[in-house]
Parts: sequence; C-alpha cells; structure tokens
Amino acid sequence: MPKVPVYNLSGEKVSEMELADGIFGIEVNEHALYAVVKNQLANKRQGTQSAKLRSEVRGGGRKPWRQKGTGRARHGSTNSPIWVGGGITFAPKPRDYRYKLPKKLRRLAMKSALTSKVNQEELIVIENLTLQEAKTKEMANILKNLNAGKKALIVMDQKDEMVIRSARNIPGVETRLVNTLNVYDILKFDKFVITKNAVEKVEEVYA
Repeated sequence: MPKVPVYNLSGEKVSEMELADGIFGIEVNEHALYAVVKNQLANKRQGTQSAKLRSEVRGGGRKPWRQKGTGRARHGSTNSPIWVGGGITFAPKPRDYRYKLPKKLRRLAMKSALTSKVNQEELIVIENLTLQEAKTKEMANILKNLNAGKKALIVMDQKDEMVIRSARNIPGVETRLVNTLNVYDILKFDKFVITKNAVEKVEEVYA
C-alpha cells in the first residue's frame, strides 16, 4: 500500500496517508491510457470542417478548350480537383467524431493515470485548501510552497469559489472537482495537487 506525505499550505509535512492499492498502486496500463486520451480528444472535436467537392464548386459547365489541336492537355471542366479553384478530392465534411469506450477500460485508465502520478512522485496531498478571500497572489504562494511547478492541477472534493477564482488567473494552473476529473487532465499537468478529502472521495468512487 503506497504511502504519501500530507502537507499544509505552508509546504510543511504534517502527516502521512496510505493510498488504496487498487487505485493508486496498480500496474500502469499504457494502452488503456492511450485509448482513453484519444477518445477524449476525439469527443472534444467540433467536427465543423467543410470543403467543396467538384460538384459544389461554382462554374465548370463549359469545356475550357477543344479536345484536340491546341497542344495542351485535355480537360473537360475547371471544377476538376487538379485545377486551382477546383473541387477538393475526398473533401472533409461536417461529422460527429464521438465514440464510446467500455466502462471497465475507462476505469482502468483512470486508475493507471493516478498510479502513474504516485510512481513519478507528482502527487501532492494537502491537508485542506481553504481561502478567506480570492487572491491570486496567495494561491501562487501556496503552489510555490508545495513545489507544484508551472503546470499544476488542483483537485477538490467540493466546489470552493474562492479557490477557483484565486487559481484561474495563474497560467498553467487549473482546478477540478473529483466528479469532473478525467484521464487527459491528470496526464496533462506536471503536478497533481489534491486535498486529503478528495483522495478519500476518489477511493470511494473507484473502489
């Protein structure tokens, strides 16, 4: 069972916390991580790209020049894809890129992502995270005390408007709730800062 230190907002170690083996101590499945990240990025795509086929390009009804005798290559329409201003071969059209993955695969990927943060010593557990007022400078100092680096994801067990407002103007820092946590976000950030209560909630959800 992996153990991690628990810090206060000054960056001082106050205790240790045992993490659940089945969530933070499994064998990392790289294929599951790849499949889920690919799925998340595909699901985010708008799918609004569009280009014209040769049948949709304006003009092209008249043969550019006669078939023989000009010394030039034969052409039947200026809408041809080989002409500048012609249609696009296999033109992209609006479509839905969304697809679903099995629930077991998604759970495995989530556990693998959390385990990878423990293995790489990128998981920072804090005792609690409460601010009296929304101050970006105060949040920046907290992250500095925790050695959270320039790219950090802050995870809370419940919504705290003061924390969200304090963190939103810091480049490279984002906040999430346990119920909005996803694999892509976990892997995207260098440090995973999570409250003790949020760890317990993660273990409750993914047990």
